[in-house]
Amino acid sequence: MSWFKKLFALIYQNASKEVEEEIPIEMKYLIVGLGNIGPEYHRTRHNIGFDVLDVLAEEFKVEFKTDKLGDVAEFKHKGRAFTLVKPSTFMNLSGKAVNYWMQKKKIQQENLLIVVDDLNLPFGKIRLRGKGSDGGHNGLKDINQTISSKYARIRFGIGDEFSKGRQINFVLGKWTEEEEKTLGELIKKSTEIIKSFGTIGLNRTMNAFN
Repeated sequence: MSWFKKLFALIYQNASKEVEEEIPIEMKYLIVGLGNIGPEYHRTRHNIGFDVLDVLAEEFKVEFKTDKLGDVAEFKHKGRAFTLVKPSTFMNLSGKAVNYWMQKKKIQQENLLIVVDDLNLPFGKIRLRGKGSDGGHNGLKDINQTISSKYARIRFGIGDEFSKGRQINFVLGKWTEEEEKTLGELIKKSTEIIKSFGTIGLNRTMNAFN
């Protein structure tokens, strides 16, 4: 019986690999949520990228597993293969994880999408862009320096309601009770943008959601 189980497992494993290889490269997507690892950063503004990916993984009933340079989850949707990555490199080395998983999964740069917090947008505003500067964000800065700035990103507005010299405390701070009331809706909208990006493309998704 144990021999039969091992044989079945081997056949299943090989079949899974064949299915993955059958998906054309242009149908593979890498979605990276930016954040910092550690319980002290959980549910902070700077970790919204992690939170969005957590909700998306929950929707497709997949779990993150610790892998090289990050926690990784994968699912298929409408014939597309999505790889979700939460880097474990800390924010200012995000480019290392992005570049590694692009190469590992053979993802074209036009199929890369970064989810990031944005001080330049008020809370409640979400914008999808196909390229751009880092806007003072250390994670985007490292990615730009590693692979260039020509990649899609979801800019999740967190506002700039902080006094002079308190930016770091604000970014690494928890959401207010008022923000928590609508945070779930905004995260859900972000997951819808991700699925749309992978199915109908960047431009049509920007027209639909921006």
